[in-house]
Amino acid sequence: MNGFRLTNLCMVSPAAFGYNAETAATNRFQRAPEPDAAAAAALSAQRAALREFEGAVSALRAGGLAVCVAQDTALPPKPDAIFPNNWVSFHEDGTVVLYPMRDPSRRLERNEALIERVKRELGFIERRRLDLSGEEKQGRFLEGTGSLVLDRAAKVAWACRSPRTDEALVREWARQMDYEPVIFDACSPDGTPVYHTNVLLWVGARAAGCGFDWIDAAQREHIAARLRAGGGSGGRRCVLALDTQALLGFAGNMLDINRGDMSLLAASHTAWTSLTIAQQTQLRDAGCTPVLADIPTIEALGGGSLRCMLAEVPAPAQ
Repeated sequence: MNGFRLTNLCMVSPAAFGYNAETAATNRFQRAPEPDAAAAAALSAQRAALREFEGAVSALRAGGLAVCVAQDTALPPKPDAIFPNNWVSFHEDGTVVLYPMRDPSRRLERNEALIERVKRELGFIERRRLDLSGEEKQGRFLEGTGSLVLDRAAKVAWACRSPRTDEALVREWARQMDYEPVIFDACSPDGTPVYHTNVLLWVGARAAGCGFDWIDAAQREHIAARLRAGGGSGGRRCVLALDTQALLGFAGNMLDINRGDMSLLAASHTAWTSLTIAQQTQLRDAGCTPVLADIPTIEALGGGSLRCMLAEVPAPAQ
């Protein structure tokens, strides 16, 4: 894999998971709970989310991945803390990036203790801090590897413009991180801009999945050509075209995890089964081994799938 380091993971165990009406304004994947007793519904959601979270951690560890688990704090309540990839990212050169979040409730998730835990448990050595969170005061947002889908080996950052993904900030991030930005437009079938790039696109060394039907028609062929041409070691990448049914099933929200001579594809059961049998076969033939977790409550109320729960952490160089 061209000397590219293996990837470990950091996840956040939820303390107050639930439906966030504030984020639902731009996230069409969230589904509001039934209007029963609010306290009982919140407690039920938290219990279910914690059970699903623990199952996901177990599945990833069983797949051979090192997973650092950080604990959320109950106060103040942070219903989306289970999705740390939006506020922090870790990089091969030792950079830690902090991101500006659109919704005030999500800004509470930034947690220095998590970064210290990653350093301690996964051996990550921080050499530089890029803190973009101050852009919130200017009304400019870039929500981590939700807004940015990173091809870390080729150093390409894919991003679709949205209220949570400011184009100027994408370009500034790319300049400071020495990535090439590929920026495009995408809307869900009702015409709403796709809030996070990683709900319609994932990019791995051997394969990628993309919801081309949601991308602006004039930009589709360019995106497809770039994806196909970017395979590992100069080869062509297998690219799956994900239809609307697959995207609504979170098939765009997967993560290809480098493990040297193999790729582990982290996905929810919902996402994997939303692919056709032929697409599942294509991925296996391309060398992608699925690692699956069953997280229906997290997907329904949180509007994000397994990829959103994972902050990638480059392993120490061997």
